Amino acid sequence: MEIRLLEKGYKNNQQFYKDFLEDQILLKEEYFSGNVVHIQEAPDFPIYMAHGNEEERKRLFYEAFHILSTSYLTTDRDIHFEELFWHSLLVTRKRDYLLENYPQIKEGINHFNNIILKKFDWENYIYKCVLGAQYINDLINGEEERRRYYSLIVENLDLYNYIIKYEIFRNDQFLKNILDIIDELNLSKVMKAKITGRNDLGKDERVGRRVIFEFNKSYPVIMSPMLEKEELKEVFLKYLSYYYDLSSMEISA
Repeated sequence: MEIRLLEKGYKNNQQFYKDFLEDQILLKEEYFSGNVVHIQEAPDFPIYMAHGNEEERKRLFYEAFHILSTSYLTTDRDIHFEELFWHSLLVTRKRDYLLENYPQIKEGINHFNNIILKKFDWENYIYKCVLGAQYINDLINGEEERRRYYSLIVENLDLYNYIIKYEIFRNDQFLKNILDIIDELNLSKVMKAKITGRNDLGKDERVGRRVIFEFNKSYPVIMSPMLEKEELKEVFLKYLSYYYDLSSMEISA
């Protein structure tokens, strides 16, 4: 399958948005650079999970992880980690699917930009899923075990977002070790919990975010992405103790 790549300048373009709605993108050569990418297949998958209840979002995330890992991750990393590829694919090959599943796109260019042309970084749902699927597939064998880790990512999505936000933590083994620690100690709810009684912090601080903040603050004095799991666990619990009473847990820091 051939994917025509867009020319720069398509973002925040009212006419580009209008032409997408009217199915005119492929008819206008000025939108394309002349470069193409060839991929074997390009199945539909969920690209935006900001709405719905927890179970629905979990189902959509798993569907995205599964389809990405079995289809798109077979391409070179230079392709599936490239923003231009995804934006080009979405507007040239996925128009009908997007309008059917995300009808708010029709309501205005802001929805179009936020759902389809979102910057390809830690806030973009495709990026979250591509990175997570790549890491889990590189480290874990077997669909059932991979699904367990996908579930751990979704159950700890706020923490996952803060891990992939920082370049130093975009490390497959670090992510797996953190997920393993949280799973072993049954800390998913704790990680998502609001921090109370700390007027020195922001109004909506979460335990997991602050733990990752502490890891970031201590780097490179503590090279946390390079630590073995048990060493990492000791540091993790130390940072957790800054924001959560460990005496309520059957562990010691």
